[in-house]
Amino acid sequence: MRFTERVVVVTGGGGTGLGSSLAHHFAAEGARVAVVDADEDAARAVASAVRADGGRALAVRTDVRREDDVDAMVDTVIGEFGRIDVLVNNAFTSNPAPILEARFEDWVRDIDVVLNGTFLCSQRVLRGMIGRRKGAIVNISSVNAHTHVGASSYSAAKAGVEALTRNLAVEHAPYGIRANAVVPGTFRTDVWKARQRIDPDILDRLASFYPLGRVGTTDDIAAAVLFLASDDASWITGALLPVDGGLLAGNPQFAWQAHPENPVVRP
Repeated sequence: MRFTERVVVVTGGGGTGLGSSLAHHFAAEGARVAVVDADEDAARAVASAVRADGGRALAVRTDVRREDDVDAMVDTVIGEFGRIDVLVNNAFTSNPAPILEARFEDWVRDIDVVLNGTFLCSQRVLRGMIGRRKGAIVNISSVNAHTHVGASSYSAAKAGVEALTRNLAVEHAPYGIRANAVVPGTFRTDVWKARQRIDPDILDRLASFYPLGRVGTTDDIAAAVLFLASDDASWITGALLPVDGGLLAGNPQFAWQAHPENPVVRP
């Protein structure tokens, strides 16, 4: 039970994706979890499910782009649980349009939610962590920050999150606060359902680009987040941890085409 009595805030915690998985995993290890989401009904549903499983959870409606909302969220969580020990910045939006077709308002929205939201939540939560001289921030980045896979505004925002993570880590290390980021590849969530309705095999095809031969799950990502948030990672800060099945390490499809005679690169 690595998080007994610790207070964890998960942004983008509503729905059935990574945020929900994180809320359940943290609660299962003893944490008191604040499920933060712009969709209040979704946040309440996840918090209720956590409580039904025997965990402790609070739902807080928050638009992470708005300073007043973030301030109110921090006040609410501290009022209910007394402090914030861990912040997971998971809230996101993603516009898939190519650059020439993207609307500026969609670009601004992705930057606002992903990058500015991470900044606002981190800044406000840090104030309490500094006073206690302890805390952990885990940001959710993406392989999009490292290689072209489309969604330019989301990719740019995630690259910004990684730069912000390093700055958070170095500036606040003297206060005993750690900041790290998880860098996921493709993983199964409901985000893919609309695509799967018209292309049922999409995730199976994408799996062929991953050296480990499969796409990820929310459990894969959650395991890495909980590690970085825990005392097991007490001497790790400013790190970017790929949880991507080896995608950023190399492309097996390219290797197989370039060196078909080499049995080492093809099972």
